[in-house]
Amino acid sequence: MRPLALFLAAILAACLAAPPAGAGAWPRKQGSGFGSIAVRLGWPQDMSTWTSMDPTQDYSTLFFEYGLTDRLTLGFDIGHSVGGSGKSVLFLQWPLRQAETGAQMTAQFGLGTIAGEQVLRPGLSVGWGLQNGWLSIDSVAEAYVDSGRTDLKMDVTWGRNLPRDRKLILQLQSGQPDGYAPFVRVAPSLVVPLRGPLKLETGVTWGLTGDTSMGLKMGLWTEF
Repeated sequence: MRPLALFLAAILAACLAAPPAGAGAWPRKQGSGFGSIAVRLGWPQDMSTWTSMDPTQDYSTLFFEYGLTDRLTLGFDIGHSVGGSGKSVLFLQWPLRQAETGAQMTAQFGLGTIAGEQVLRPGLSVGWGLQNGWLSIDSVAEAYVDSGRTDLKMDVTWGRNLPRDRKLILQLQSGQPDGYAPFVRVAPSLVVPLRGPLKLETGVTWGLTGDTSMGLKMGLWTEF
């Protein structure tokens, strides 16, 4: 079994109500939507290698979801893939399990391009509503049509709702580009309300294994 598969299995075994803003395992209601834009800047953790203060990584993402029906969500994801190349993916998401208690589960299937190559992107999201927050596991596989390679990605997110409509988020980001070692990074952040439906997310990232970078993240959310 590959190292990332062992890691995913361990996380799933360990993870045996309010949904997050980026719904994941919770389908969008018909006519409702969510959008976000974010920028992540990265630097080497080893500051002795720095030649300037300029970031060595500069990633931006645009994400959107819209409820076509109560059971079918349309979305698009523009930014960077697991392997770091530019991506543009259109996807549909539908529920596999909806219940008053216990795990919520959705499946996803996307089509798009990464670094100019066509990709298929199946995904699975599992989420649990907690008393004051949520726990979710979001996983996707980016399958390249021409080359036949497949990159894997999984994010484990714990979120807590705070007073004054703020949210504390702790995310464990992991992935395995085909042919490369898996990586794991931690990404804590704080979400605060701005004007109207707009929210600001600020946070940091730190590579734990397979990633020697550290970074800053800033993003805007909106729901409608």
